Amino acid sequence: MTARAGSGASISGWRTGQSVLRMAWRHVWRRPLQSLFLVAGVAIGVAMIVGIDLANGAAQRAFELGTESIAGRATHEIVGGPSGLDQSLYVQLRREEGYTLSAPVVEDYVVVEELDRQPVRLLGIDPFAEAPFRSFLGRGDAGPSAPNYLDDFMARPNTVLMSVATAARYGVDVGAPITALSGGREFTLEVVGLLEPADELSARALDNLLLADIATAQEVFGRVGRLDRIDLILPSGDAGAAWMERFQALLPDDARLAAASSRAGTVNEMTAAFRLNLTALSLLALVVGLFLIYNTVTFSVIQRRPVIGSLRALGMTRGEIFGMVLGEAILLGILGTGLGLGLGVLLGQGAVQLVTQTINDLFFVVAVRDVDLPASTLLKGGAIGVLAATIGAAIPAWEATGVPPVGAFQRSQIEERSRRLLPWVAAAAVGLLAVGGLLLIPDWNLIVAFVGLFAVIVGCALLTPLLTWVVMAAVQWFSGTVLRAPGNLLWRMAPRTILRSLSRTSVAVAALMVAVSVIIGVGVMISSFRNTVSLWLDEVLQADVFVSPPSYAANQVLTTLDPATVEWFADYPGVSSMATTRGVDVAAFLDSAPDSVTDSGTDSATEPVASGAASTVRLVAISQDLAGEDRRYRASVGDSATTWAAVQEGAILVNEPMANRHDLQVGDSIRLQTDRGPEAFTIAGVNVDFDVNDVILMADPVYRSHWNDLAISAIGLFLEPGQDVDAMVNTMRASAAQRAHGAQEVVIQSNRGTRENALAVFDRTFAITVALQVLAALVAFIGILSTLMSLQLERMREIGILRATGMTRGQLWRLSLIETGLIGATAGLIAVPTGLVLAVILIYIINLRSFGWTLEMQLAAGEFGRAFVVALAAALLAGIYPAWRMGRIQPAIAVRAE
Repeated sequence: MTARAGSGASISGWRTGQSVLRMAWRHVWRRPLQSLFLVAGVAIGVAMIVGIDLANGAAQRAFELGTESIAGRATHEIVGGPSGLDQSLYVQLRREEGYTLSAPVVEDYVVVEELDRQPVRLLGIDPFAEAPFRSFLGRGDAGPSAPNYLDDFMARPNTVLMSVATAARYGVDVGAPITALSGGREFTLEVVGLLEPADELSARALDNLLLADIATAQEVFGRVGRLDRIDLILPSGDAGAAWMERFQALLPDDARLAAASSRAGTVNEMTAAFRLNLTALSLLALVVGLFLIYNTVTFSVIQRRPVIGSLRALGMTRGEIFGMVLGEAILLGILGTGLGLGLGVLLGQGAVQLVTQTINDLFFVVAVRDVDLPASTLLKGGAIGVLAATIGAAIPAWEATGVPPVGAFQRSQIEERSRRLLPWVAAAAVGLLAVGGLLLIPDWNLIVAFVGLFAVIVGCALLTPLLTWVVMAAVQWFSGTVLRAPGNLLWRMAPRTILRSLSRTSVAVAALMVAVSVIIGVGVMISSFRNTVSLWLDEVLQADVFVSPPSYAANQVLTTLDPATVEWFADYPGVSSMATTRGVDVAAFLDSAPDSVTDSGTDSATEPVASGAASTVRLVAISQDLAGEDRRYRASVGDSATTWAAVQEGAILVNEPMANRHDLQVGDSIRLQTDRGPEAFTIAGVNVDFDVNDVILMADPVYRSHWNDLAISAIGLFLEPGQDVDAMVNTMRASAAQRAHGAQEVVIQSNRGTRENALAVFDRTFAITVALQVLAALVAFIGILSTLMSLQLERMREIGILRATGMTRGQLWRLSLIETGLIGATAGLIAVPTGLVLAVILIYIINLRSFGWTLEMQLAAGEFGRAFVVALAAALLAGIYPAWRMGRIQPAIAVRAE
């Protein structure tokens, strides 16, 4: 009997659950517009999270695949200085030392006309040494047709291989010539074979890659007799350590042995903060969406208070009421999540272009054409969407359980409860603000800083009900004492209406306030950043005309100018003087124990240790300080003249991001790998710079004395007094185009043109940020519309009575728009100080810890004024439809009893 009773209870409970779900579904189906609000809020938030995650993941995977395709199975590498390695070192390793697990590499980017002028990596290899490292030429990847082209590839000069997919995409056939541009020089190469990858991973690794014989690559890049590096596969344990000792004894002063994974780790570290910033901003839309979900579910509870009261009178328990309301929200949240996943994939396709463009501009070249759909991203987006719907609906669902049968038609109950809770909500807000401040003050992990930022945002949102009450009370006082004319009756009614429904109106104000405050905070940060960069460009771009080779890779500094080209510009009529720049990548020993490092991710007891592990930094040698007295320093040994004198004597300058990233101070020493071996250089100053890379400035004579390098990367020309810079640039471009065939192609830009190009890169960097701001504002707009629809339903009888006693449709319209205007104005007023706080946090904490930049805040009244107008306009636009519906309500229908 007991078992049967238990079974019967289970069946009864299951049937009751089914009934509750059917009731929830019927309500959803009968209120499509209201349901659409919740679905839209969840969908937009999930779409932003998934889209940004897909874009970040696609760019990161493209870099990782590119790194894998280049590094292959190498565990270590021998690298040289700016001029690379003498290829005789490789011969010595193979012949004298007999170490066959070694392979020479020459690599760089070229632009190929036939491949839509996209930067592609040209990898020069030795076909006879490649098998252990990269299986490009093995039968596993190349397919059965490999013997047909390997003979031509190894025996004929100026030949290359490309993947089947790349050839098909651009319509390139075997035997077709392609035109490659490198450093302003043009080369004709012949495609003698197509690589057929064995799997999808190999196909992705081969995308954006051309394979050439080592001699062909040396000729294209102007490095005949030189290698970029020598790849090694070292055994683990004592055998590997023994080989490393032998190699160290063979290395010249300008070479070092490093772990193959060190380069990828450095780039990952630089881009991690960029990806984290985008992810945090995408989460913002979901935070705003939580307010929308709360409002929508509250609207649903208000609509069904009589029904809920009747159900309670008929015996439905509070738990069943809670399950019905929460189940409805979860059901809509699942629909919104599904829609958001689909929109997120579409958004990811567009966002990947913006993200990769920024990475190309600031960090390194990635070629991303397709967006993968990893299950982890979709599962994460789905879980976050459903969780957001559950959290946003939990409080209204709990409130629904408190509806007593006798109070079902008493709308004031929930407002009385809300007023009683107002002090507690304000106290919670103050507590969250304090917690956020405590998390932001210490220099902790960047994720902790973002948690503190979100705590501040939520704390400000929780203060909104109290601040809304204060603002409406002030409006009531003003309209009651100053605007006492009969025609101003609507201005006295509107704030009372908002206060009577404070539990709903304050949520709409909070959602709009958060969106607008982010517009203010991010807008002030971007404008301050742009102004700071603009001032910095004015300081460092002192020459009239700048000449450089074409740059095909992100922040490329290795390409050089021909000596003949430099001499031609130096002697050009109208040029009074010239300054030179040489940019190279060098090894810097920045850790506390630079003499040894364990291969990343391995056990030091079993894996070989690379002696002299170092970070790659960008070294820029300048013949004169173009900024001069205008150059700004965060710290230095003295004034501008004293600091530059110290640099001319052998000291160096480091940029602010490098100093912050590695905790460097003026007076510290950095060891750099020179062509004479590791040398120590003292830091004379930390200069203002907005390159995300680690950058060191050095006087040109000091650089030439430590490195066997006579090349020049770029030149700055000073024109004679009275010369028209733009006219001179046009004349130089025409003259350069008419030079003898085979002369180096160069980029000639005026001071103004160089500055405009730099700011164009800046604007592209923040394009995706602006797009995310707009989406967050859209969610807030939907939230206001939902609130106004809720107020309209709640006031149905009141509106009917007003119409019956003589209020016209026009007056109803004005009353509705005054109410929405007050909501928007209140949100705008609260958003101004909140946005200012966010700007301070973004400028002085988030950006400084993310990238190492110290920005100068620029407060423009227009930025705050525009944000206030956005809040007011969004509210007024959202109020048009509810006002139109209010005007159409028939008094007899509105006042009749239900």
